[in-house]
Amino acid sequence: MNADAKTIRSGRMHYCPVCGHTIAQRMIGDVIDELGIRERTIGTAPVGCAVLLYDYFNCDIIECPHGRIPAVATGIKRMRPENIVFAYGGDGDLLSIGLAETIHCANRGENITMIFINNAVYGMTGGQMAPTTLIGQKTITTPEGRMSTLTGAPLRICEMFDTLASPVFIERVAVHDAPHMHRAKQAIRKAFQNQIEGKGFSFVEILSMCPTHWKMAGKDACQFVGNEMAGYFSIKKFRDVDA
Repeated sequence: MNADAKTIRSGRMHYCPVCGHTIAQRMIGDVIDELGIRERTIGTAPVGCAVLLYDYFNCDIIECPHGRIPAVATGIKRMRPENIVFAYGGDGDLLSIGLAETIHCANRGENITMIFINNAVYGMTGGQMAPTTLIGQKTITTPEGRMSTLTGAPLRICEMFDTLASPVFIERVAVHDAPHMHRAKQAIRKAFQNQIEGKGFSFVEILSMCPTHWKMAGKDACQFVGNEMAGYFSIKKFRDVDA
């Protein structure tokens, strides 16, 4: 690899306007560049809106079967502990079909960095209800709004992880405005730094916009994250072993 190259390749990404994936991925790329770890970084890409992760990152990216990102990332890190491994996925991938892998990866305390994009809906497959869809939120599979009596409550994964002994860093952030973007980047940096220092499992949940499937204008989608999603998914640092 060219040591002077940037982690994020130049050119347009395929995401919809105002989608949080673009913001999150550029932050990850910036952090990797700032830490000088690009040439030893390996990412794992999900099945979902971020399925083309390998097109945007100028580092090794491995495409994973749906929901198996944590298992693949675990295998890579155990076989190549000198590499920096990040797992990147959405709510459908990490919290639905891949929930068991996600929880057990955290419980084992694997020394990886996991970035979770929570946009409260299945994006790539057309806007179905996700494990994180809010009560009353309309999707193509909940046209009258999600009802807890039928589907339970939205899954709060940070709170679940906080009951486990092994994770060293757990934080929920958002990317709907500039101050929250700054905090999100700091959390991502911390999650990578922990891995570099061999501390263990670090998890960053990012509340993200999906104006296309929420059927909102971009500004309204940003307000939905700040007013509605953050009201249920508290933006906070749950754990930091260095604190």
